[in-house]
Amino acid sequence: MAETDTRGNDMRQRRVQSLLSNLSVPVRRLLAAAADFIVPPVCLGCQKPLGSHDCLCAACWCQISFIRAPLCDRLGWPMPFDTGGLMVSAQAGAEPPDYDRARAVAKFEGLMRDLVHSLKYSDRHDARRLFGTWVAAAGADLLADADLIVPVPLHRWRLLTRRFNQSAIIAGEVATVSGVALDQRILERVKSTPQQVSMTRDQRRLNMSGAFKVAAGRGDEIADKRVVLIDDVITTGATVNACARALKRAGAARVDVLALGVVIPGELVNP
Repeated sequence: MAETDTRGNDMRQRRVQSLLSNLSVPVRRLLAAAADFIVPPVCLGCQKPLGSHDCLCAACWCQISFIRAPLCDRLGWPMPFDTGGLMVSAQAGAEPPDYDRARAVAKFEGLMRDLVHSLKYSDRHDARRLFGTWVAAAGADLLADADLIVPVPLHRWRLLTRRFNQSAIIAGEVATVSGVALDQRILERVKSTPQQVSMTRDQRRLNMSGAFKVAAGRGDEIADKRVVLIDDVITTGATVNACARALKRAGAARVDVLALGVVIPGELVNP
């Protein structure tokens, strides 16, 4: 039910956008001015008045630890220097992930952590467009030749409780920005797992074992496809690794991962 409501809201939003695009420029400007008068644009971080929607003020922007090149090609972690070619971190070499590559917008700390938690636990969706723009930009190289975007699914009981899947919301925005096809139902969470907040890396890996599968009868739609998996935060990688294994068992040619935040070892925080 909650997933259906989310898809319905997205469809209504696209219909409204289509109707607005058919209006003349002066009419669109008038409607935009009226909307800004009713709901003035504010910073998504501190609520300071701004000149446009879906933005952060300069002070809040500076509080986010954006991840920039040079990066580990596998994990997407920052590297100390650029060697001029593909680089693999010591962690990726010691414990290669089950996915192919990962990219994240920023370190999961400070304001980024607050923004993600506002979406995930406080039902605040006002930053969804900004999130989609950020994630699409961070993963531009992964999306360039991708066939399909797939969000990390919630178990149906968790979905009923939360009423929405934050990863699906982000994935929908990324699909809109990138133009890559989105499928929210091809990957299923078949095992209801306890919250992982206080779990160690090994406990999380065990917790996620066998938690996901490709929906019955849909394996042919994954076979030989280049999939981009979307999650809100990569903590230890246990969840996205489990998803990648399920997708590759179904025949996916490649599984890359995009997220808003990533936790670097030694900086572990509650997701």
